[in-house]
Parts: sequence; C-alpha cells; structure tokens
Amino acid sequence: MSIVVTGATGHLGRLVVESLLERGVPAADITATGRAVERVADLAERGVRVLRVELDDRAAVDAALAGADKVLLVSGTEPDRVAQHGTVVDAAVAAGVGHLVYTSAPRASTTSMLLAAAHRETEQLLAASGLATTVLRNAWYVENYTDQVATYREHGMLGAAGGGRVSVALREEYAAAAAAVLTGEGHEGRVYELGGPAVTLPEVAAAVSQAIGHEVAYTDVPVDQLQQVLAGAGVPAPMDAVLADVDRAIAAGELAVDPIDLETLLGRPVTPLGEAVRRVLG
Repeated sequence: MSIVVTGATGHLGRLVVESLLERGVPAADITATGRAVERVADLAERGVRVLRVELDDRAAVDAALAGADKVLLVSGTEPDRVAQHGTVVDAAVAAGVGHLVYTSAPRASTTSMLLAAAHRETEQLLAASGLATTVLRNAWYVENYTDQVATYREHGMLGAAGGGRVSVALREEYAAAAAAVLTGEGHEGRVYELGGPAVTLPEVAAAVSQAIGHEVAYTDVPVDQLQQVLAGAGVPAPMDAVLADVDRAIAAGELAVDPIDLETLLGRPVTPLGEAVRRVLG
C-alpha cells in the first residue's frame, strides 16, 4: 500500500509519517512531500521516499502521486491554498488514487469562521471530484497556545473569546487519527469532527501557569481591539482580522466539538488539557 503525505516537512505532516511508521507501514511505502525537505532528512535515512514538491507545480504533484493508493492532503497555509489543494485533487483523480484524506476545520461547511472559508471550498472540490474521500475536521492544537508561552510570560494572555469553549488536543493526537484513517478500513465518505476537551481560554491560561510555574493572567477584550493588538505585533492584514475572528468563533461555540470522533480513532480518551500542556512544555 503506497501512501503519500503532503506537507510532511511541517509539524502535522511529519507526525503523521512518524505515526504511520509506528503502525508498521513499511518506510518504502511512504512518500513524504514538502518544501523544506532538509527537515525530514532523517526520514529519508530511514527509507521514506522524500520529495520536494510545491503544491502549485502540477508536474511535481503528478510525479509524487503516481502509483499512490492513499493520499493525505495536509491543508496548506499559502494565500492561494485552495488552488493548490485543487491541483492535488486533480492529480489524484488523474493518478487513480483510491482514497484521499484532507485536514479541514471544525464544521467547515456551516461555520462563519473566516479561517474556514478555504476549507469549505476545498471540501466542495473533494465532493465534486468523484474520489473516495475522508475529511478530518481538526479543531485546535494545544500547541497553538503553548507556542506563545514567551509572550504570555511577558504580557499575559489576551483574547476575545469570553466564556466560549474551544476543543483542543495535542498535534500528535490529530496525526495519530490521520494515520488510523490511512491504515484502516471503512473511512471512505466520512467526515470526522475531531477535537479534545472543550475548554475556555482562562482554563488554558491556568494550565500554562501551572506548567511553567508563572502566573499567566487572561484578559478578555473586544474582537476589534484584539485585531489591533495583533496588527501592532506585526501580524499583516488580513491575517490579523482572520486570527481575531477565531476568538469570535470560539465565543460563538463554533470551535467546540464532541471528542467522540477523535477518541474513537485513537482508541483511547484524548489527553486532558493540563497533562497535554505539561507534556508540551516539559
């Protein structure tokens, strides 16, 4: 069984490859693609086929997908990512790929969250492709917050989510779920809403405080003020508005999902917030 993982030079894609190997998939059956292939040189040394691929390069994508049985399309981050996703979908159709799996966003087909617009469009491309597909609607990563610890130490945690809840899980747990789908059966045609415990941002701040032994105060502000702070910190437009809108979506309950899908794919409960934060922060 030949499996191609796009975006394997990024955090999630890399972890998916690692999880596939842990599940016993032969390294020679895995193709890891991405831009910064030097980041996965160790995977190549272990026998994984590593290819430098730009997702808007149709010839390179065709070459990577040739002979593939299954493909994981890890959603891109570029402004033209819908077009890039379309290139992969078209190449998968041409290659006769048996199963295409895509990492999307919570409730992508109905949410008002700005960040989900590209995911919604991509899901529509998948539906029109005629391919056997599975959609993994990943909620938030614990690392989305723990990666900002340096800022929290100096300035505290700023948000606009009020008492809204967001489902969080470790990146490695989403990766393990993707590997389970790629190596399992009966997932074609399914849309999984994946997430862990639904927590508030003050609860995240408290978990970080406990892990680092330093109090991180959470301050709630209006969405437009959060956008101004992000812009002042160097986040370019329109990403400042998109990121601030995430907190609006959290306040509206759009990022809280039932953990049952993720726990079913993992075969165990999702790691509780406090333990997950401690694991990441050491």
